Amino acid sequence: MFAGKTIWEIIHLGGFTMYILLFCSFLSITILVERIIYYRKRSKTKRTEFMTRIKRSLNGGNVEMAREICRTSNSPFSKVVFCGLGLHGRLEAEISNAMDREITIETIRLERFTSIVGTIGNTAVYIGLFGTVLGIIRAFHDIAAAGAGGMSIVIGGVAEALVCTAMGLLVAIPAVIAYNYFMKRVDRFINDMELCASELSDLIGGRK
Repeated sequence: MFAGKTIWEIIHLGGFTMYILLFCSFLSITILVERIIYYRKRSKTKRTEFMTRIKRSLNGGNVEMAREICRTSNSPFSKVVFCGLGLHGRLEAEISNAMDREITIETIRLERFTSIVGTIGNTAVYIGLFGTVLGIIRAFHDIAAAGAGGMSIVIGGVAEALVCTAMGLLVAIPAVIAYNYFMKRVDRFINDMELCASELSDLIGGRK
């Protein structure tokens, strides 16, 4: 059925829904690349090593050095610790609340664009099915208009229409995998931020 046809000719068979799916695929891949780069830049600092340096500075009474350690790190948990150190000397509850707010802010940044990929993963299959239904309707309409047909014509029209379903699956599966990857990375970042906030609260509380 598709022998001798180029990729663009096959895509054209699926109609406008194929172009929608191509756009979804491009958007999903773009976000995936952007998020991977974003997460890697914020994963260079190890939490245990970072908190060891913070603890050493605070035990030495050098709060400013601890803040400088936070400034040199680009990880989300360093921003949470920096927020807590900025309120050093205040009530422990006030410091804890400030760090909780910072965790929320960092989580929003970490989850940026991920919902788009999740939506693509959930809807791409249905977009493909919609294109297939339209293709089947068009195939039967062409047969009715021609006044003649046969099983070969029907099968040919259905085969062309099923290109949309195949494309929908091709877009949806990587998007779902990417979304699950995003959520796993975000959960790991959140755990690190919460652990750092808890440890800093203990360090500050223990020095009073």
